[in-house]
Amino acid sequence: MSAIPNIPENISHPNGTNPEDLHVRNRADAEDVEIPHIGDTAEENGISDGTNASTNRASSKRSFRVHDAPVENHRPIKVIVIGAGYSAHSYQYSFDPNPSWSSLYAPGAEIRSYLDTIARRYGVERFTKFKHQIRHCVWDADEGRWHIRVKDLNTGHEIEETSDILLSARGNLNNISWPKIPGLNEFQGEVMHSAKWNESYDFTGKRIGVIGCGSSAIQIIPQLQKLPQTQLSCFIRGRTWISPSFGSQLFSSLGLNDFIIPEARIKQFLENPPEYEDFRQKVEEDGNAIHGVTLKNHPVQLAGQTAFEEGMRDRLSRKPEIYDKMLPSFAPGCRRLTPGPGFLEALCEDNVKFIPQSISRIESTGVRTYDSQLHNVDVLVCATGFHVSAPPPFPVIGSNGTPLTQHWSKRATNYLSLATDNFPNHFMMLGPNAAIGSGSLTMMIEAVGDYIVKCVRKIQKENVKSMAIKKERVDDFVEYADAYFEKTVFMDQCRSWYKTVVDSGEGKEDKVTGLWPGSTLHCIEALRSPRWEDYDYESLPEPVVDGEGDGDEGRKKKRPNAMAWLGNGWSENQIEGRDLAWYLQPKWLDERKPVPLKPEENEVYKARAFSH
Repeated sequence: MSAIPNIPENISHPNGTNPEDLHVRNRADAEDVEIPHIGDTAEENGISDGTNASTNRASSKRSFRVHDAPVENHRPIKVIVIGAGYSAHSYQYSFDPNPSWSSLYAPGAEIRSYLDTIARRYGVERFTKFKHQIRHCVWDADEGRWHIRVKDLNTGHEIEETSDILLSARGNLNNISWPKIPGLNEFQGEVMHSAKWNESYDFTGKRIGVIGCGSSAIQIIPQLQKLPQTQLSCFIRGRTWISPSFGSQLFSSLGLNDFIIPEARIKQFLENPPEYEDFRQKVEEDGNAIHGVTLKNHPVQLAGQTAFEEGMRDRLSRKPEIYDKMLPSFAPGCRRLTPGPGFLEALCEDNVKFIPQSISRIESTGVRTYDSQLHNVDVLVCATGFHVSAPPPFPVIGSNGTPLTQHWSKRATNYLSLATDNFPNHFMMLGPNAAIGSGSLTMMIEAVGDYIVKCVRKIQKENVKSMAIKKERVDDFVEYADAYFEKTVFMDQCRSWYKTVVDSGEGKEDKVTGLWPGSTLHCIEALRSPRWEDYDYESLPEPVVDGEGDGDEGRKKKRPNAMAWLGNGWSENQIEGRDLAWYLQPKWLDERKPVPLKPEENEVYKARAFSH
């Protein structure tokens, strides 16, 4: 029962006041949101102190006053995000799928079109600035804010922005790594990187040199091989596994071949959403079921390796000498595992030369290998990857003037891939240890995004000035990750962007700094409920109370009240006069409804365990 009985409407809303008029929306220029008082004589908490002398005397001795805002405390804060965003039916957002993908491995233009549509649909473009280059980011501990220097590439002008929170969403695969081969600058033909493609270049009839055998080269070579009158020289020094195409068994069971989805099936998906949802569910489950392939000597890993060997031998049957030179000694997955539809078949075509010899130098007309042979080419495609798990190419300065380059000089230490110590109010998406060996990367990105949004909301609601992960928790996560990866295929002897050579003081050793230490489902659950105790906090200073000047320092508190966010005793819903019994609405009750006789057998918690 309520301590206060129901009262007439004309009393609860005096003078005909509309609840909507009592609410002040967040203002970008506001330092502190003030909510209008309820009633003509209402003071703090909506309680009139009128001319009550005893109350005034008590108030004059207080060093803390109730923050005059509802408990939701939607105070204005600013977040600056650096960076922008992908088999297609898995590389899509959980909340807005696309039934119209043309293939399980949709082309880049199709994926980009999907992401552009999503950005427009949800209003992302309202907050996006293109062709703006970050020059530096500096944390100001006194202000509790980041100072970001930005250059407008259209005008050349530089401006300084400030924000309460800095989010780096640059990802791992964007800092281009050019091959360190003598003479690269001397080549007189066209040179391009797989990540900086010259869309206007016409490859027809050209002699094309491709350097590399990672996932980019594996996808590029089959496409270039098909172009009219091309001749390819593929410089493939390393050995690599080419897996059966992901989802191949699923596609076969559905009567689909070559991963192309017929127009008739797309039409079915569009007209029958449950059929598409069932298909999509199977694609995701197929990816999550193979986590065992990443664990050394796991039955799935051993069976997978045998299947990979047989598949590669069969696909290279026309040129078995290539199979002998490509088959690795390390386990599948040590390097990024790529299915590469058509790649091995392309290497067997007459217009493709497989060149396993190392490159000695690049000359004006071509590439010379260590067997002294010069391979003349018109265009050179460098599919040589990226600098990964490294600081951004611009200065990021954290607490005590610490540069991120110095902080990560030995390795990219982090907490759950999304934060690092000494850098308050700074979060990362697709940072170190953020990629995945198997499963959906998109779902991991969503999980990280949800976690960071919770942190942003905590900073906003609880008047947090700074929130910094504790060094001990960073050390704990790094120790956990190193121990986890010891039993995985990723620690086999191979060259991979997943790994960083770390000097431990007792010698140099490989450490996995590119991958999450577990499966996709493991990551989603780990990030589900933030461990707030893993962070250190500093609260915003309290406003000086009227009448407490320099002469009243003795009565001021030495530290801010960390519970000031509780506000004035009101909820925003009450002030706006809406959803005053939201907790009875079906959308909030469905998940929580107990099962008769056995509440613990709620189907929701069977699919996903209950968590705090």
